[in-house]
Amino acid sequence: MNGRGVDGSAGDADYGTIGGGYARYRQPDARIGQVITAALGGARTVVNVGAGAGSYESATLAVTAVEPSASMRAQRPAHLPPAVDAVAEHLPFDDDAFDAAMTTFSVHQWNDHRAGLREMRRVARGPVVVLTCDPELVRDFWLYAYAPEVLDTEARRYPSVAAMTEALGGHTTVTPVPIPADCTDGFNEAYYARPEMLLDPGARQACSAWSFVDERARERFAADLRSDLADGTWDERFGSLRQKPFYEGSLVVIRSVPA
Repeated sequence: MNGRGVDGSAGDADYGTIGGGYARYRQPDARIGQVITAALGGARTVVNVGAGAGSYESATLAVTAVEPSASMRAQRPAHLPPAVDAVAEHLPFDDDAFDAAMTTFSVHQWNDHRAGLREMRRVARGPVVVLTCDPELVRDFWLYAYAPEVLDTEARRYPSVAAMTEALGGHTTVTPVPIPADCTDGFNEAYYARPEMLLDPGARQACSAWSFVDERARERFAADLRSDLADGTWDERFGSLRQKPFYEGSLVVIRSVPA
């Protein structure tokens, strides 16, 4: 997608089409939220870029949300302030306007991630915090055995960690984020121990990578996984994951502070 979609979506995913049930399946997980809060440090004013329905916006901070999709803005709960209609690459704020900037599961959807990250750095006096996935690791997940097209898509879309740290500059750290077995934020790896959840079309739709594969691939995936769950093949191959309280996959937090 070039420019912005009908509902204002920016980047390569059309949330006017796929975002209708997002808030139902993508509830912020408190344990991941704690990692983000810690990375924000002592910030009081924060800009949340690509804010969507408001996941991971702390009620104890003064958060300014930026979200281009009207569909996603409409799903923000009443207790959160309305989001500013803007894109990451052109933030309508002065230099150093905020203590910190954050973005979660969004940078891979921007038209120009380097420009967007530089904008976040421009408007933040302190840390810039990015929750994202390392494309070098996404194919290590069991889903690759059933829907390689989906994880190949994710690997292509996510900017490399090196590219993001270069764009941000300053002093940068990259921290793996363990994913809990009962994670409430339904991205693909959140279902590492609950494969049955990915048989739900709504759960798949809430992960934008599924929108880049055709219906035939989605139907094949569901049929194969349903069969392997029924006859025990999935548990024979991957069942040990059901016993793991946390999964260390591709999820990382990148934190940059001025040098």
